[in-house]
Amino acid sequence: MMRAMVPGRRLPRLPSARPTRRRRPPVIAILGVDGSGKTTQARLLAERLRRDGIGASYFENAGGRPVTDWIAHRLGRADGRALFSPTGIVVIESTLRWLAVGRALGLSRVTGRVAVMDRYGYCQQALMRARGDHGAGLVRLAFLPFGAPDLVVFLAVDVAQAQERVELRGYDREELAYLEAFAAAYASLPESEAFVALDASGSIDEVHERIHGIIAPLLGRGR
Repeated sequence: MMRAMVPGRRLPRLPSARPTRRRRPPVIAILGVDGSGKTTQARLLAERLRRDGIGASYFENAGGRPVTDWIAHRLGRADGRALFSPTGIVVIESTLRWLAVGRALGLSRVTGRVAVMDRYGYCQQALMRARGDHGAGLVRLAFLPFGAPDLVVFLAVDVAQAQERVELRGYDREELAYLEAFAAAYASLPESEAFVALDASGSIDEVHERIHGIIAPLLGRGR
């Protein structure tokens, strides 16, 4: 079960954002179902940290599902799974996400900047559980060498609100049953006990301030 973020909860301080030979820079991952606002919030957080004088970079670690679905639709197929097969789509998504996460961590280490991760390996594992894909255990093993982020913030939002937000984007949509299964899959991950679940039902600015309220003290900065 994920930890809810409540007033007074004490979280461990993140290591210094300064590059060292012994320790990689801090890694902060923002997770959530489609429509939870993770991309928006991850971008805002990286920008806020830079304004606060902390070197930070935003990294999108997507698995390419919108692209594979778009290709499938252009070819008259229902989605990427129908075009590439369930096994094929898992290979494509997992490979793209693994490469993205590896690149992000490498650049963060080289530059000494905080890595603000829009998605992480956990997203692929949850996605596969939600769809009932085979091979989730192997995918989990593939991401293990990257280690766990210093902090994982899970944006918790009602699935009906998440669906509405997705539809407002105007280029895709998600079924409620899928979003419910996706949220349940995240909660079922063994690593979810270390996630900090944050209410993401408010406005963009409200959610941003909640996230910054968690991150700032951990980096030794005030609000």
